[in-house]
Amino acid sequence: MVVSTGTHKPARRVRADARRSVVAIIDAAREVFAESGADAPVREIVRRAGVGAATFYRHFPERSDLVTAVFRDDVDACADTAATLAAELPPLDALAGWLRRLATFVDGRRGLAAAVHSGNLALDPLPAYFRERFEPALAELLDSAAEAGEIRGDIRAGELLGAVKRLCSAGAADTNDRMVGLLVDGLRFGTGAHATS
Repeated sequence: MVVSTGTHKPARRVRADARRSVVAIIDAAREVFAESGADAPVREIVRRAGVGAATFYRHFPERSDLVTAVFRDDVDACADTAATLAAELPPLDALAGWLRRLATFVDGRRGLAAAVHSGNLALDPLPAYFRERFEPALAELLDSAAEAGEIRGDIRAGELLGAVKRLCSAGAADTNDRMVGLLVDGLRFGTGAHATS
């Protein structure tokens, strides 16, 4: 009796298809949440994702599951950008670039903010996840810029993270960019470095 060696291919294909569906749903939800908030109708997310309702609810049985997936996906993407910028740019430019990326993150997540802070117990871990991913990423950028003599060395990542959130939570994108520039100038105060950001 000959045993087929291809018996695992369908399972891999199913997993790949399932992953594509999840990615499509998260991407669609991100767009819809930005436009209409986290209470937007599921039917619009399903339509944009190009999946069936059964597929949607199989992966995200509760709305909090979807909010969590979108939030964590966006946090991970933003946090991972810090290492990329650090590898490609001088320390101060990397820091300024990532702070601008963070400002874009804060501005683009207003549709999720109410849900994240709604008191829903399933969403309670999300602010901590924000800090756990962003503080180490920002700390590395701050340390590199401080070691290069480009910023002050007494800035704590958690403080700066909170400052950017407060500065950018209610402003327009162009205002946010200006505020981040001013913030970076403040980080350099007393170092004798010339403004370049």
